[in-house]
Amino acid sequence: MRVEAAIPADVLRAIRAPFLAAGAQALDAPILQPLGLLLDLAGESLRERLFVVSSDGGEESCLRPDFTLPALMAHIANGSATGRYLYEGHAFRVAPAGTTRAEEFLQIGLEAFETGDAAEADAEIAALAWRSSVAGGRTDLTLLLGDAGLFAAFVDALEITPVKAARLKRALASPRRLAAELRDLGAAERGEGARGGLARLLAGLGETEAEAVMEEIWILAGIEPIGGRPAGEIIRRLAQRSEAAGAPPLDAERRGLIETFLTIDGEPRAALAAIGDLAGDRRPALESVLSNWQRRLAAFAAHGIPSGATRFSAAFGRSFGYYDGPLFEVRSRALGADQPVAAGGRYDGLPVRLGARDAAGAVGCMVRPGRAWAGARP
Repeated sequence: MRVEAAIPADVLRAIRAPFLAAGAQALDAPILQPLGLLLDLAGESLRERLFVVSSDGGEESCLRPDFTLPALMAHIANGSATGRYLYEGHAFRVAPAGTTRAEEFLQIGLEAFETGDAAEADAEIAALAWRSSVAGGRTDLTLLLGDAGLFAAFVDALEITPVKAARLKRALASPRRLAAELRDLGAAERGEGARGGLARLLAGLGETEAEAVMEEIWILAGIEPIGGRPAGEIIRRLAQRSEAAGAPPLDAERRGLIETFLTIDGEPRAALAAIGDLAGDRRPALESVLSNWQRRLAAFAAHGIPSGATRFSAAFGRSFGYYDGPLFEVRSRALGADQPVAAGGRYDGLPVRLGARDAAGAVGCMVRPGRAWAGARP
């Protein structure tokens, strides 16, 4: 496992300082986190990035890949309507597919569950991550912006069937998966047949029989699903895929609009204007989101983020797929897009999904000091 090099104490203090000034309660999060819950919330594609730990009791866990979920669970357990949580500790992830590197790294971050002006809160949290990143000494930083909520609003404005719309929205977290979804929709329209043969086969069986077939396939293939989902859950997900495959296809015009939307990238105000123009007669469905972005960009400037350092990418998503609003990453040219210095975003829908009684907004960020430090090796 690759462990980050020690960070000079004075550099670490400087990186930590903006978070200490943000007025938050210290959080001590368990290292082991529930695997099934994390996959349900973040998506199955995250599995390959996790350290899975098997247990004799049959329930699998993973080493914490992030602190957002434990912070939210602690907030819900506290029973408070609002709260801020500050954390500092090590996280663990497997490197992307195609490499063999595993990582243990330090994260410092803050999660805020609050009511009030969401655009202002987004700017405050993004500025916090920006100041912390700059404190590491790098001078080549860029703040990349995106918005899962804007993509969702654009898809909804196209009046796509709910099943296909939901698949597209979930796929924003993974460019590879989103491209595959769009290919499938195009194949369906051209009559080439989308993926899902196994789903259609199993859909014709009873639940018990379908589970038996799935388990037989595993035996024949020599697969032992350790740390995986049980057969019943896989059957249910395949049924959803089969339902999507049977829905009316996405026509070329709508597919083309989505593909064009995903190419929009540049100076934030210009990029957002291009999205509004692309929507055309459907623009009123996006107006609220676009207006909030104008306020958010003004708040960025008020919080000291240089306007020349920001960029908006309509295709930008984060691998933790529970984000449903504005997103950001602080990137360094020296490190590249695959190694963000800091990241964060809004996930208003997640607290309610996990049982929170109060619908406070949810936004957070983290910084990796080992990347923020200008003396670190790429």
